[in-house]
Amino acid sequence: MERRTTEPRPDWQRTVEEQGIVFPLTRYPDGSLRPYWDESAYYVFSLPEVEALEDVVEELHTMCLAAAAHIVKRDRFAELGITDRRLTGLIAQSWQRRDELPSLYGRFDLRYDGTGPAKMLEYNADTPTSLVEAASAQWFWMEDRFPGADQWNSLHERLVAAWRRQAPLLPPGPLHFAHSDGDELGEDLMTVAYLRETAEQAGIGTEALSVEQIGWDRLSGRFVDDRLRFIRSCFKLYPWEWLATDRFGPHVLDTLDNGGGTGTTCWIEPAWKMLLSNKALLAILWELYPGHPNLLPSYLDGPRELAADPGDGGRGYVAKPLLGREGDGVTIHEPGSPVVLRDEPCCYQELAPLPDFDGNRVVLGAWVVEDEAAGLGIRESAGPVTDEYARFLPHVIL
Repeated sequence: MERRTTEPRPDWQRTVEEQGIVFPLTRYPDGSLRPYWDESAYYVFSLPEVEALEDVVEELHTMCLAAAAHIVKRDRFAELGITDRRLTGLIAQSWQRRDELPSLYGRFDLRYDGTGPAKMLEYNADTPTSLVEAASAQWFWMEDRFPGADQWNSLHERLVAAWRRQAPLLPPGPLHFAHSDGDELGEDLMTVAYLRETAEQAGIGTEALSVEQIGWDRLSGRFVDDRLRFIRSCFKLYPWEWLATDRFGPHVLDTLDNGGGTGTTCWIEPAWKMLLSNKALLAILWELYPGHPNLLPSYLDGPRELAADPGDGGRGYVAKPLLGREGDGVTIHEPGSPVVLRDEPCCYQELAPLPDFDGNRVVLGAWVVEDEAAGLGIRESAGPVTDEYARFLPHVIL
């Protein structure tokens, strides 16, 4: 793994906008605009390195599925902050009938510097973004700058194939694709539009709308779109913790299709993905697989030995809210610092500082489609937490 600098392509901003990246620039608090898509540098990997990472990702995914089964079997939903018994019952049913439910993709965030084992930071298997950048824009960048090279990137082909395989699981009628109008940047719209394109390439009829346009028909007891058609299946880039608890939440639970129901709505991702996008998963994984080389010690009741003085083996810790994205609410605690227990439920994970490449902190986003490793996206940040100001950089295999 190596970071190399290069000259951006002429007119790069227009190029990536045409490829679906509707926000190539990020506005900073001082009002300045700086590249989000950053092709002034790129990362190089060897083929054996990528093959080893693929194996790690698929092993981690398998472990996460085992952890989900454990949560359901041992009824440990409360540790995830899920206490509504009706919701936990539906999640358990969704898990038990998962082979009947469409389920598409997820993204692991990994700490990796090319010298030691990759470490799992978290898993977003419900509403992961940065997909268009990883699947499309960086592939075209490689073809322009390194024709004949390779890339860890089979995302597009795998997504189309996944839709084609899972099409028989969908109820009749169009598959709706929904994003939230609350997304001011356009990232959700961009991701949903791309996934809709992959579904259409698989031969699935689709319709697009925003979550805010979804209506409730009280006479039929069904969700309807902006043309009053029943929504029988819907891919939503809208977290389950919102979908199940907003003012339409009771209707969602009343009409949840957990496999073959009539008069119901099949949501993609399915409800059991709530088990994989919750940071409590990290602590349960460490409990089930203590000492695993690709996991970091993680706990729910406090930082335990992580908070000890460095001389006593303390390595510091990161406190992460159970639900949250883009680094929101994450706090870093150096070894030996006073223990701070948060009022909100948190996961306390060993501090593993992100690798520093020329002053840039890098995190790998490793994609899974169905159950297979499918590609890589790389984000850089100036600080220790990957936040909304992170940049996306392409990569090649050389």
